Amino acid sequence: MLTVLDKTFVPFIDHETLQNRIAELAHQINRDYAGRRPLIVGVLNGAVLFTADLLKNLTIDCEITFIRVASYEQTASTGQVKQILGLTEAVEGRDLIVVEDIVDTGLTIVEVYRLLMAQKPASVAIATLLFKPAALQTPMHLEYIGFSIENKFVVGYGLDYNGLGRNTKDIYVLKES
Repeated sequence: MLTVLDKTFVPFIDHETLQNRIAELAHQINRDYAGRRPLIVGVLNGAVLFTADLLKNLTIDCEITFIRVASYEQTASTGQVKQILGLTEAVEGRDLIVVEDIVDTGLTIVEVYRLLMAQKPASVAIATLLFKPAALQTPMHLEYIGFSIENKFVVGYGLDYNGLGRNTKDIYVLKES
């Protein structure tokens, strides 16, 4: 069990399972982007661990950058995206792979996609570690999905509850009372 502030979480996805799935996603990306040099765009803060582990498994030539957006308060999405830190690299004509920790309502990733497409990249693909199909409020094509999960609140491995709980090697789910 893990306690973060006033919430208790129980084990959900262990480190070994995460690493095995990330290696599989990297293999797909290596195959799909063979002969190309994509720009990996990690979405801070949540995707930092996933982005790092994915990058370690990529064998293709690639570059990395980060953007930072926020749309969560407490345990629910606010539905409003605030771009905090943007790209400094020119992305026009480049292949982009956006690496996100979790897609639930889809509002954040749709806004990130919109902002990136305005800069005229050659392509934008989305890689998310976790996907909550039942929470999706706006359609979005996700090219690479680590795990589809139920609409439950999770922390760990980069995911947080009010800024805390990111620094675990496993993912935990909110304990039901």
